[in-house]
Amino acid sequence: MVFLLAGMVVMVFGNVVLRYLLDTGIDVSEEMSRFFFVWLTFIGAVVVGRENAHLGVETLVSRLGEQGRKVCMILSDIFVIICCAVFFWGTWLQAEINATNYAPITEISMLWVYGIGYFTSVGLGLMAAFRILRVLTGRVSERELRAFAGDYSDDEAHALRERLE
Repeated sequence: MVFLLAGMVVMVFGNVVLRYLLDTGIDVSEEMSRFFFVWLTFIGAVVVGRENAHLGVETLVSRLGEQGRKVCMILSDIFVIICCAVFFWGTWLQAEINATNYAPITEISMLWVYGIGYFTSVGLGLMAAFRILRVLTGRVSERELRAFAGDYSDDEAHALRERLE
């Protein structure tokens, strides 16, 4: 992600400087910065999913006890897996079309751009499936359940208590 963001900054800033100073630019940089932005966004979605930092609505979940939170966690992860399956299937259906379409300047197959859907759907889907397994086997932590309900207070004290147990 750092490489993609740095590449975008260098390409866009370099193009601005070249257009301002020399009245020219690098055509490839405009196209590649757009592709980098797409990749950065979808890779970032997987990273944020790993950190359990996606947006959530904790209004109901925060009122539930431990068992209710576990049920909601499993249900939400099932919905995530369903969405990932639909996303993967859509990427699969479009793959042949994207493989034969080429970017106008770089002539890169558009499958390299839109194929990031495979990575994202598989990454998020696997994380959701593993979390369901952790909940069902009792290996989900109290801290993770509290974070799922939007309770981030006193994280250090709870983490210390979990380590001592």
